Amino acid sequence: MKQPYQLKKHFTSADMPGFITALQSYTLFAFEILKKFWSVKKNKEETLKEMFVIGTKALLMVITGGLFAGIILAVESGHSLEMFGATTIIGRTVSLGMIRELGPVITGLLLASRTGAKNTSELGAMQLSEQIDALQAFGLSPINKLVVPRVAAALIMFLPLTLIADLSGVLGGIFITNQTFHVDLAYLLNSVVKVIKFKDVLVGCIKPVFFGFFISSISCYYGLSTRGGTSNLGKNAISSVVMSSLVVLGLDLIFTKVIWEVL
Repeated sequence: MKQPYQLKKHFTSADMPGFITALQSYTLFAFEILKKFWSVKKNKEETLKEMFVIGTKALLMVITGGLFAGIILAVESGHSLEMFGATTIIGRTVSLGMIRELGPVITGLLLASRTGAKNTSELGAMQLSEQIDALQAFGLSPINKLVVPRVAAALIMFLPLTLIADLSGVLGGIFITNQTFHVDLAYLLNSVVKVIKFKDVLVGCIKPVFFGFFISSISCYYGLSTRGGTSNLGKNAISSVVMSSLVVLGLDLIFTKVIWEVL
């Protein structure tokens, strides 16, 4: 009987703890994606389809998430600053908070749950139904045909989605500040423009690129690792979302503490 598609491993679970084994297997998987990334040219239709599903269909969710994040940030910081008579700097706080941190992180977490669950469930179902074995029988690589288009779509779409979340959060925060704390709208807009620097935008734009790669590759890894039935598919989908979310938070910490200080 033909064995299902196996991810490359140099060790078995008997050689080292399960988490270390999975980490090593995922690392090899990620390098294989990078080596075969050129194949995206041959799978343009699949990539465009994934861009539509990952990006366009997530637009409303991202706008809503960014809007609520900006409003909450404005309300919470506004009440604290109001005690010191510093409501005029609420706009600066909201804009910097959204562009540096909340915009990328909120978008990353939302897309980790949506894109991560989608990729894992789709590839896991294909693994269980032996569709991936059928691809191999026709001489097609599952990495080239299924994984690379999903990773490329995430790399392309995560950045504009993050910028949209930033914009909706900043506008929502400015509106609430104007209506709740009665700060002049023109002054708020002017302060937002003046406070934002190039390094703020740069860090806010680098994060989604890394988020996109790791979220999509981790979810595809869990999908192709599915074995044994639909119950394991559900467990892998949950593990994919949890692990992707933890990676988003971990990468955000790295960018905040290390890269920000370097810049």
